[in-house]
Amino acid sequence: MLFGIARICNAAIETKARFCVSKPLWRGTSTMLVVLDTNVLVSGLAYAGGPPGRLLKAWWAGAFRIASSDFVLGELTRVLPRMSARTGMSPKELRDFLDSFRATAVWVEPGAEFLARAQASGLRDPNDVPILATLIESGADLLVSGDKDLLALAGQYRNLTPADFCARHAP
Repeated sequence: MLFGIARICNAAIETKARFCVSKPLWRGTSTMLVVLDTNVLVSGLAYAGGPPGRLLKAWWAGAFRIASSDFVLGELTRVLPRMSARTGMSPKELRDFLDSFRATAVWVEPGAEFLARAQASGLRDPNDVPILATLIESGADLLVSGDKDLLALAGQYRNLTPADFCARHAP
């Protein structure tokens, strides 16, 4: 049985005892589909008090849905074990989080056409291509990222930083 994202998130947040959302309701996001870049997911777990942490808390509360892919899951699987001291997650909690993330996100595996479209955007980092391709193929409303190269594509693709997303959608 899945451990439950809310329980894992709350455990990580409570462990840090720094996170507080003063107003839990978010404006107009309940049906919004969002792609969260890996850096936002990792930062949200490791630094629960900032905008990425607020985003994860809102997602766990059902404020919006996440579209993701095996690429992001692979990055999380590689990075999060090294961050265990920061996230406060045990190996079992990490496995359960990844299982729950996989089970609750809208799963997209970008095909060759979408990867080619993402590649044609001129991204310098090849690891950004699958993130952008996930956005394109999923038809998500926007991408939330801290990556400057992805954010530079705002004229072509709707994207926001975690802080901008919180400012626009948090009460």
